[in-house]
Amino acid sequence: MSIEFIGYVGHFNSSEAVRRTGPAVDIDHIETVAKAHEYVGFDRALVAFHSTSAESILIGQHVASVTQRLKLMIAHRPGFTAPTLAARQLATLDQFSRGRVAVHIITGGNDAELAQDGDHLTKDERYARTAEYIDILRREWSSETPFDYDGAYYRVRQGFGDVKPRQPGGIPVFFGGASDAAIAVAGQHADIYALWGETYAQVGELAGRVRTAAAKFNRKPAFSLSLRPVLADTEEKAWAKAEAILERAKALRQAGGDGRAPNNARKARDPSVLPQNEGSRRLLEAAAKGPRLDKCLWTGIAALTGASGNSTGLVGTPDQVAEALADYYDIGISKFLLRGFDPLVDAVQYGRELLPRARQIIAERRQSAAAE
Repeated sequence: MSIEFIGYVGHFNSSEAVRRTGPAVDIDHIETVAKAHEYVGFDRALVAFHSTSAESILIGQHVASVTQRLKLMIAHRPGFTAPTLAARQLATLDQFSRGRVAVHIITGGNDAELAQDGDHLTKDERYARTAEYIDILRREWSSETPFDYDGAYYRVRQGFGDVKPRQPGGIPVFFGGASDAAIAVAGQHADIYALWGETYAQVGELAGRVRTAAAKFNRKPAFSLSLRPVLADTEEKAWAKAEAILERAKALRQAGGDGRAPNNARKARDPSVLPQNEGSRRLLEAAAKGPRLDKCLWTGIAALTGASGNSTGLVGTPDQVAEALADYYDIGISKFLLRGFDPLVDAVQYGRELLPRARQIIAERRQSAAAE
């Protein structure tokens, strides 16, 4: 399996431990972080989506314009743009970026957030709609003649996309979600199934469920894992750094909000309330076993935030964290989304210290396996 390292280009500088001070679209930050990711060797970068945020495809367009090689993973929520139009938007960007676009389909697991965009479907209904949405995306990208489509959520008559993706195989589709409804959609549609940073056992179990669902369609998706590395030159310093991050995050929460929005439009999740989405519940299940799991998996931020998104880390020296990434590779993970708590500084550190070591260790393991 070829390895891909994915970074994160936020719309502004913030994290659970860094309060946002800039505008909703901080152009200088976006450009600097994007160029830094490309310079230090990341293969791709996620452009995130939220119901209150700037539009991800447009952010991705700008990132593509200020980079030359960095690929994009554009988070996109189905249901608010007609799938025929979204297909042409993404295909157009794929042409302008010379084939650097992937889309990360985010169905959404939080009813309150989805209501901010006027979506009041149930979770199962949303996933059923997502399946139709991806069907139509792929028809627009691949059909050489006009097509009709009849679904419960979309009806298309003589749909046709004159602009096709630059990539011969079409635009890769990342997809996440751990509920039964999500797994069913993933098995049929995901090119890459995206997981949050769970334990080795959890990752193996969930990947197995996706493989089983995909086998019904003769498909073999790749797997991506999202983690928040915390690095230092000794193990002790790394864990001290993690504790300092946790203390800063606690202080921000006590002051109100989650560090990402200055106006309470995006309030911090109450960790005492069980989250609706299965992915967060799985992270909290791991966090309940302790703050340090497996070799160096850290659940402190997940426990604090109620597992609000990608919130588990790997803590240690670059060698230790690279070894943990290689362990996940052995389970079947070939793409790693690495996002720091100090976005720009951490991205540069990852590129200089972690990515080369992880690539080396994984290559050595592959060579050893091939020789056996």
